[in-house]
Amino acid sequence: MKNRKLFGLQLFAEAVAGKKIVYLYRILSTEKDHDATALAFTTENERTKSKDADSTVTKDGTVRTPGAAEGEITASSLLKKGDKFIDELEAALDDDEKMEIWEVNLAEPQASSSNKFKAKYFQGYLTEIDKTSNAEDNVELSLTFGLEGKGVDGYATVTAEQQEVAAYVFADTQKTGA
Repeated sequence: MKNRKLFGLQLFAEAVAGKKIVYLYRILSTEKDHDATALAFTTENERTKSKDADSTVTKDGTVRTPGAAEGEITASSLLKKGDKFIDELEAALDDDEKMEIWEVNLAEPQASSSNKFKAKYFQGYLTEIDKTSNAEDNVELSLTFGLEGKGVDGYATVTAEQQEVAAYVFADTQKTGA
């Protein structure tokens, strides 16, 4: 067996921390009046894409026919005291209002902008809200969004305030007041 040198780019690769992938949400009907909002105290997000396939047995073997892809985004967070956005989301579920969802990678900023980041944009519906409250822990929310289509790649604007909701950002030592 020959000795081979490994020159793969993975030697210089850096993994993306989970806290660098953030999700922003907006009820589509409010797009003229509201910016997208991050859930406070998010503990976990997940995006899944799946596709069923039918099988037909033939004399030459099995033929698989793929169906349409289906996507879901789930979010888990702790309930923030006085959070009106959760109330708005629940009303959107009740009223079958379409949602906009951005999956943003804060580890990949756009070269020409300090507040635009690699993102994937989706539309869909909030299909489930689960609120868990037990005696020993904080109230936990689980949200499920059913997606339409496969999403669109681009760059999303993420303000400093939105980034603060997602994670702590650097603060300077200078006073911020006038």
